Amino acid sequence: MSTEGASNLSFVLNKPNDVTFVEKPIPEIKTPHDVLVKVNYTGICGSDVHYWVHGAIGHFVVKDPMVLGHESAGTVVSVGNAVTSLKAGDRVALEPGYPCRRCSPCLSGHYNLCPDMRFAATPPYDGTLTGFWTAPSDFCYKLPENVSLQEGALIEPLAVAVHITKQGNIQPGQSVVIMGAGPVGLLCGAVAKAYGASKVIAVDIVQSKLDFAKSFAATHTYLSQRVSPEENARNLIEAADLVENGGADCVIDASGAEPSIQASLHIVRMGGTYVQGGMGKDNITFPIMALCLKEVTAKGSFRYGSGDYKLAIDLVASGKVDVKKLVNGVVPFKKAEEAFQKVKEGQVIKILIAGPNEKVEESEGLDTTVDEKKLKENEKASAAGGCC
Repeated sequence: MSTEGASNLSFVLNKPNDVTFVEKPIPEIKTPHDVLVKVNYTGICGSDVHYWVHGAIGHFVVKDPMVLGHESAGTVVSVGNAVTSLKAGDRVALEPGYPCRRCSPCLSGHYNLCPDMRFAATPPYDGTLTGFWTAPSDFCYKLPENVSLQEGALIEPLAVAVHITKQGNIQPGQSVVIMGAGPVGLLCGAVAKAYGASKVIAVDIVQSKLDFAKSFAATHTYLSQRVSPEENARNLIEAADLVENGGADCVIDASGAEPSIQASLHIVRMGGTYVQGGMGKDNITFPIMALCLKEVTAKGSFRYGSGDYKLAIDLVASGKVDVKKLVNGVVPFKKAEEAFQKVKEGQVIKILIAGPNEKVEESEGLDTTVDEKKLKENEKASAAGGCC
């Protein structure tokens, strides 16, 4: 495949709420193990929106212009002379970060914890909202014929959910409560169901999100109320018929919201498992007594590790997880900022941005008009706390 006449237009964040489109040189393969990929579709993650609005996440601060995006799929254009697993024309899901391969976490099989991880759209590294992307071949996963490139762009958030759910060690027949019905929470529910969970309870503060969750993978839903965490926990346990079990076998927080985290420790059963998947404030008030008295196994979850991408692709290819249901629309590359605004507005689940060399049919498009009323409602709900 040739790059002649192709565009490497990139969506660049200069500072908070200041983005521009910049035509950059097409990158070159730097090692024999790398591949050059034409980016076909990219999803928008909450972290992308956070950088766009605030210019930082924790100690990761945007100091220089940075290309946004990291949820992508594309087509291989060329490969290094040592690459045998891929060839030009192969369709791939891109794992957007790669480690040093030499530190203790890497050598122990936990490369997601590598302190020298080069992760797309995490300062100082550019992201994948661009025309072409180079990466190590073993971090580009060939898509089966029955998995589309648009589905391939959803493999990244699904891999996040796979990793979170693995941390929960969910077994067939167990009950799982998922706090937060955003994209990752929804996908955690779908993965838990694929693992054989008999009850998947979605929790949120927005009824429309719960309605979708019930149609997607949840067996039960619970609309969180403005009451104490303990009362919300009691109400949920009764509503989901978990009284006899003493609570849920596993609780996953995919919200990062303090009230949700507090309720989670009162929802999980004695000896159960709690997984923190959502990120929120650095420090919160935490119900440590419930954790201790119940002997809860508590785990964190960060990005994805060995085998997570492959399992995510298999879940889609086998039909066990239908990621297409999450996509509200596809927009041309030039409408990337409008797409970011719709995600910030909180009234879509996933929008895909077509690459600058991709043609988008009018029928695929999405109304990118900003609804200021919905934006304010979403910001008000987020400020109120609870699942998001």
